[in-house]
Amino acid sequence: MEHVEKLELQSADVTRKNVEALATLFPHIVTEGRDDDGNLIHQVDFEALRQELSDFVVEGKEVYQIDWPGKLAAEFASNTPIAKTLRPNLDDSVDFEVTKNLFIEGDNLEALKLLQESYLGKVRLIYIDPPYNTGGDLVYRDDFSSSTQEFFWKSRQVNEAGEKLVSNTEANGRFHSDWLSMIYPRLRLAKRFLAQDGVILVSIDDAEQASLRRLMDEVFGEQNFIAQLVWEKGRKNDAKLFSNGHEYIMVYAKSKSTLRERKTTWREEKPGAREIWDEYLRLRELHGNDDTAIERDLSAWFSGLPRTDPSKKWARYKRVDANGPWRDDNISWPGGGGPRYDVIHPVTGQPCKVPERGWIWPDPETMKEKIRLGVVVFRDDHTEPPLRKSHLRPIAGEDDSDDVEQDAGDDVVLAVQVRGTYFYRQSQTSVKHLRALMGAQVFNNPKDHEVLSRLFEYVLGGRGGVVMDFFAGSGTTAEAVFDLCARTGLDCPVILVQLPELLEDNLKSATGSAKTTIQNAIKFLQNLEKPLNIAELTKIRIQKAGAQALEHRKPSDWNGDVGFRAFAVDTSNFTDITMTPDLADQEAMLDLVESVRSDRTGMDVLFEVLIAWGLDLSAPINVESVDGHEVFSVEDGALLACFDDHLDEALVRTLALRAAADATQKVVFKDTGFATDDAAINAYQVFEQLSPDTTLKVI
Repeated sequence: MEHVEKLELQSADVTRKNVEALATLFPHIVTEGRDDDGNLIHQVDFEALRQELSDFVVEGKEVYQIDWPGKLAAEFASNTPIAKTLRPNLDDSVDFEVTKNLFIEGDNLEALKLLQESYLGKVRLIYIDPPYNTGGDLVYRDDFSSSTQEFFWKSRQVNEAGEKLVSNTEANGRFHSDWLSMIYPRLRLAKRFLAQDGVILVSIDDAEQASLRRLMDEVFGEQNFIAQLVWEKGRKNDAKLFSNGHEYIMVYAKSKSTLRERKTTWREEKPGAREIWDEYLRLRELHGNDDTAIERDLSAWFSGLPRTDPSKKWARYKRVDANGPWRDDNISWPGGGGPRYDVIHPVTGQPCKVPERGWIWPDPETMKEKIRLGVVVFRDDHTEPPLRKSHLRPIAGEDDSDDVEQDAGDDVVLAVQVRGTYFYRQSQTSVKHLRALMGAQVFNNPKDHEVLSRLFEYVLGGRGGVVMDFFAGSGTTAEAVFDLCARTGLDCPVILVQLPELLEDNLKSATGSAKTTIQNAIKFLQNLEKPLNIAELTKIRIQKAGAQALEHRKPSDWNGDVGFRAFAVDTSNFTDITMTPDLADQEAMLDLVESVRSDRTGMDVLFEVLIAWGLDLSAPINVESVDGHEVFSVEDGALLACFDDHLDEALVRTLALRAAADATQKVVFKDTGFATDDAAINAYQVFEQLSPDTTLKVI
């Protein structure tokens, strides 16, 4: 009888049916709210319904904002302190001693809270690709008073066996609310990391595009909206109505006014321009000063290119002079109504015909200067306006909007363009690349690292800076940054955070190709004897991408940093915290702790100190032996730390003298390392006498 559907023995929910009927007629009046038990349900906005059924304006409270059940709790979650730390994992790290990159395994909201003091206002670019609201389980559910599993049990999201009971389906009344509550506190924290000229990019699909746009307007300010990019990935021929094969990338600035004040402009090299320049250099080497021969062979080269080659688009750059390939450009005033003055033809001595819209340059003096520079080409006689040269490699003075300076080095500035808000890149390109890189298909729907690399280069404006991705996923951001640095030589340290989602949990709800991919990933990790979670796959991908970037590096001066310091979000290293997390702040943590957990190392404690003091977690660390004790020297002695027991006056004096000589800013000891309170007080007195400018703390 198991296959027989049970007869529902309770009466029909008439109210729910009426709400559904109204929603069919007036979709905008149905919103999300809570019932008497606190459960999220669909309900009617009666003010909106009144207005819909009235032929006059209904007076009521009008506020332009985005609200949902749980918003206040989500806002509170972004501000709640946590008593946790980041524990370094030296075994999983790559080039731990020298790398500036960080990989953090754990909940990203907790990781962001721990990182915020160290990287406040220091990140130039944040890119995230959060989980899309597809109706599946939302892994990120935030509660800081209990463990995640305990929270799931209390909120009836799992059964006694720990199996999930709730999916974020459209029918459960919290389809949008759950997703917004997840992303909202993370965006609020993200804003704190951005530098004044920083930018955040967020990938999203149609399900939450509208909600995300309004939410980011609220968090970052509508005035800081830059663009909503459309990424077309290919047509789906099995679609019933329209093929929905695109995604979006929301682009917001931390401060658009700062970008304006700094006269920031974003440009990218025209795709295919570099290949044209390389061919020109080859032909110049072959033909010397014979421009005619170079033009002939360059035209033949363009003709032989495949139709899809990006250089084919710029085949107009087939004329050549001493400054390289050029094409003719418009010499008339944009939009019409431009200046009209005489420009004398050098052969006929007569004024040239004035373009219908007037000259592009405002006065005869500017025109004469452009003629002197050689960017104006006269026709055979004066009956036609002259042409304006536009070089593939612009010369100084050619483009009035840029002060172009060229040199004979490798940093050749070629023709640039402004990106449009729509672009196409077939999704299978990234799938094939990642399968080849990893040796197996172990990720679903990875982003294209080449697309992101070019986009990052564009918004960074040719300058380096810290890049952050706290939904690291398949590690595409890391590879995109490595590719960018390997191509340009820029220094872009990257901070990545990924939740260690268990692959076996994802396998339970997966179907079709997604299920096959997860099975591949499990087998892949089993062969490597690695834990079966997504974070492990991410770390492996980063290592493989880094090795590939080093193989294809172009600038010789690139620092080649493709390593990472691995961390895990964990409980505090200290066993006795005398203040509850909601009352403690990070600086106070240094004064509240009595002892260190038995399973924690000095390096563990050191990083909790760095977090508490808001210091750089990628700072160089030396481990030394001083008078028989383990001493950590951070940032060439800017911080000295010793967490050993049985500290004696000899060690204290040695470190105090060293601190004075090296202008050390901070020194920290373990409180229980001193035999008595008098010994600890004496240490303060020694530093006060020998190194008074050094801040001394005990933990």
